[in-house]
Amino acid sequence: MIQSHLGEIYSLLTAVFWTITAISFELAGRKIGSLSVNYIRLVIGFVLISIFTAFSRGMILPLDATASAWIYLSISGLIGFVIGDLFLFQAYLEIGSRISMLIMALVPPITAVLGFITMREMISFSDFIGMAVTILGISAVVLVKNPEGGNFQFSRSIKGIAYAFVGALGQSLGLIFSKIGMGSYDPFAATQIRIIAGLIGFTVVFIFMKRWDKLKEAVKNKEATKYLFLGSLFGPFLGVSFSLLAIQYTTTGVSSTITSIIPVLIIPLSIYVLKEKVSPKEIVGAVISVIGVSILFVI
Repeated sequence: MIQSHLGEIYSLLTAVFWTITAISFELAGRKIGSLSVNYIRLVIGFVLISIFTAFSRGMILPLDATASAWIYLSISGLIGFVIGDLFLFQAYLEIGSRISMLIMALVPPITAVLGFITMREMISFSDFIGMAVTILGISAVVLVKNPEGGNFQFSRSIKGIAYAFVGALGQSLGLIFSKIGMGSYDPFAATQIRIIAGLIGFTVVFIFMKRWDKLKEAVKNKEATKYLFLGSLFGPFLGVSFSLLAIQYTTTGVSSTITSIIPVLIIPLSIYVLKEKVSPKEIVGAVISVIGVSILFVI
């Protein structure tokens, strides 16, 4: 019974891991900034996954991957880790991890649209309904009525919302390239390739922006390092690897549907760890967005 639902189980674990990661990286980002968080968590994630693959596969680096796998997974790493996560982590600082992860519920609808554009995958009427419901749930949280003009305005920073949207777009594109590049290849080794590409990408960013001094200061921050290790363990190592493991055992749609419960899972942690005040409207909006994603891929 469990064997037949491995993909769903891995997807649920991915959702839990990413929820912990989002909270951890928001706390770290408040202390050392999003750029340093991105670089250090990839270094920690690479070390952890290299140790794991050394024991599980007998090789510390993914030298057995095909050229095609390296190309597509590297593109996935650059888009997902460098572009997508750079904007997402900055969104954590602008609007918080809870609202950012709610906007990330747009990943499945965006993936569906990109699938239609790039591979001519059909979008059914129920898909459109699911997209509409997802957007409705997110809108209920990020939009409020203007008491003066009667129209709607954003309840959070427009810049932060835009950052989170770019993060969602990066995740969608990264997922598509991961699916193409991984095939039946080991998901942990595939994650390793993505992390290597991400590290190279961020190294170029640091060289271009001349931010090495900030990175040195960040490494010395013990409080931030604690959250970084926790986030790296559950993010680049376990979270990303289990997400790739999930799509080997089930469809991308089913996996995306299950992992989309993060906006709901993150609410208790936001209340008890980040001490945020969460309104009933925001809880309802998060639930509606999850229902929308479910309609998109289940019906």
